[in-house]
Amino acid sequence: MIIVLKKSASKEKVDAFINEVKEKGLGVHISKGVDKTIIGLLGDTSKLELQDFLASEIVENAERVSAPYKMASRSFHPENTIVTVGANQTGVTPCTFGDGKTVPVIAGPCSVENEKQLIDAALAVKKAGAKVLRGGAYKPRTSPYSFQGLGAEGIKILEKAKKETGLPICTELMSASELKHFENVDLIQIGARNFQNFDLLKEAGKFGKPVLLKRGLSGTIQELLMSAEYIMANGTEQVILCERGIRTYDGYTRNCLDVSAVPYLHKVSHLPVVLDPSHACGIKWMVGTLAQSAVAAGTDGLEIEVHCNPEKALSDASQQLPPNEFETLMEKLGKYAAVENKTL
Repeated sequence: MIIVLKKSASKEKVDAFINEVKEKGLGVHISKGVDKTIIGLLGDTSKLELQDFLASEIVENAERVSAPYKMASRSFHPENTIVTVGANQTGVTPCTFGDGKTVPVIAGPCSVENEKQLIDAALAVKKAGAKVLRGGAYKPRTSPYSFQGLGAEGIKILEKAKKETGLPICTELMSASELKHFENVDLIQIGARNFQNFDLLKEAGKFGKPVLLKRGLSGTIQELLMSAEYIMANGTEQVILCERGIRTYDGYTRNCLDVSAVPYLHKVSHLPVVLDPSHACGIKWMVGTLAQSAVAAGTDGLEIEVHCNPEKALSDASQQLPPNEFETLMEKLGKYAAVENKTL
């Protein structure tokens, strides 16, 4: 249920109204816009009557929200949420997602393999215009015999790359027990295989860092938003949704990129949406075309895998771009973004 307050409502009366709602055992989510304040009621509102709220002198409107997700819903929060990554750090250039003016690119290798490999990639993606450095320290792999990442040592290498380049860093969290290593990570990624690991989502929400939440391999849009709700309900409202392709009946690509998810998510949610064309197709020569289509669809950002020597990469070699191809792609993407009056 959402309650729209009148613009003329005084702070004292609004506070008193909120206290009355809380006394009913409900949670409250407050969204203050330019013209109105919206109070979202969290919890079981089935026994509450709209007329009871409409009777208040400070209430302009009251309505029920049919979507099971509340905090992630645009009904609760009409204005776009802007997620800032890497703020308030000396020597680090912060990056914003969802401001409607930029299409930031998160780039870097699939896995952190060693210090030289990551630093070289970090310098290359920064030179090309990327705003956030990605690299997997912990790697979920289908085979237990594949490279699993360097773990905590990989995060230390990412921290060195951040110091070297000034780029905020993004890496995947696979277990709540690893959070002790994530203090200096700027954007925590929850991967497709963990997008419904609800205990992990709760802990990520409590941790307080911005979260990049990827859609599951066969996940629906509603399931993605409900997973975001877990994170937000536990304390972190700085959530970025990521479409990375879903599994279909055809296997000509690794996954099928659902570009239509971008406008739909923008319609029903206020959270920023980014696309990952690398994991969507798994074929590097297709990455550029998918990235361009994502910008045209209105994406709030991109995540692209880049490796200085893709042929020798320890994971996902077939989908990682070499620096020269990434630089060429960034130039093209800049032109696409300009058509939408945006910059990379």
